[in-house]
Amino acid sequence: MKLATFRRGGVHPDDKKQLSKDKKLERLPFPSELVVSMSEHLGAPAVLTKKKGDTVTRGEVIGTAAGYISADVHSPADGVVTEIRRVRVQSGAVAEAAVIRCNPEQSDPWTEKHPWRGMSGEELLRLVRDMGIVGMGGATFPTAVKLTVPMGKTVDALIINGVECEPYLTSDYRLMIERPDEVLEGVMIAAAIVSPKRIIIGIEANKMDAVALLSEKAAAHGYPIEVMPLKVKYPQGDEKQLIKATIGREVPSGKLPLDAGAVVCNMGTCNAIYEAAVYHKPLIERVITVSGESISEPKNIIAPIGTKFSDLIAYCGGEKDDAVSVVAGGPMMGFAVSDDDTPMVKGSGGLLVLPRMIDDFSAPCVLCGKCVQHCPMGLQPNKMFRNIKYGNYQAAIDLGLMDCKECGCCAYTCPSHLPLVQGFKLGKKLGRKKK
Repeated sequence: MKLATFRRGGVHPDDKKQLSKDKKLERLPFPSELVVSMSEHLGAPAVLTKKKGDTVTRGEVIGTAAGYISADVHSPADGVVTEIRRVRVQSGAVAEAAVIRCNPEQSDPWTEKHPWRGMSGEELLRLVRDMGIVGMGGATFPTAVKLTVPMGKTVDALIINGVECEPYLTSDYRLMIERPDEVLEGVMIAAAIVSPKRIIIGIEANKMDAVALLSEKAAAHGYPIEVMPLKVKYPQGDEKQLIKATIGREVPSGKLPLDAGAVVCNMGTCNAIYEAAVYHKPLIERVITVSGESISEPKNIIAPIGTKFSDLIAYCGGEKDDAVSVVAGGPMMGFAVSDDDTPMVKGSGGLLVLPRMIDDFSAPCVLCGKCVQHCPMGLQPNKMFRNIKYGNYQAAIDLGLMDCKECGCCAYTCPSHLPLVQGFKLGKKLGRKKK
């Protein structure tokens, strides 16, 4: 079978998915305490509306959107706010957070289904906004903003990202296998909002059982959905690469998927959209993969937002003796965390406990060109890094630094183990300050 993929660059890391691929979804018992950050999404952090001593109920708004690119934050549990403090989330951002002591008994008000067919796109979009839905593939862009099609624009393709190309992570895979009807209905709700000409679900070929199951279910429901198997190639799950692989279009530099006639949604986001429209349930929990060679029992866990990483690790039997690092997200684009009490946020798709993978060294660039060969954006990472190293930030920007997706393909292939991605993050930050 000839499988579609993006044309330029990319790498083929060992996917390591066998560690957790067959682990069915488990619901984490409510921890004694949750730490709910107001920085749960891209854009402006929400404004905390609670104070110490306030009682909160599960699903209640505790943080209101602070602007257009922002999202409401809801309480994941019934309990009491015991403290307001600033916390560092997995991305390194520092934000205000509500510390909630959870009640021993928790309510579940989302048992009644609500009909959504017949609702207008505007009404469905309002539900998505009110329920605090954001992209759950890692970028956490507010979903209501993404699904808002500007006047004069049309959506040729709604593309659903079921790729999950990061090694180790299997949370979206388990949703497709265990909740196919729900995620497909979520896809159709998103389609009712943006009115696309085509609906495509892209899934890599290492998950052909998910391809077969969703194809069968879509046909049984009469949904006009194409399920497209894709070549196993990282970073196929990036929006620009996925658009190229599925509909053959390039997103221009500095532009958005809508400029190529596409809207892209993650599979976990579709599950959240389903729960928002059908049960009027806000985004207060998500599936997270806890995996790695140094965790005792890899699992796929449904956990409330604000769960501390230490509670997830304990639920999985704790760390093995050879554990060296804890990574939030996947190994290619994730963030090493130094504090195991870092809280989960809406974009937390994975938590990895890893042994030492490579020797800690870096050597001078040997001009091998591998970073250029494997960059999916067609950039020159070696030249950008050299300019950043010597403080020439504008020169790096002129070479396309702002188009860098920080996917890690360059660092993965670098024989000198140069900290390329860290350099590009720093260059972007300092380059913006210089302007």
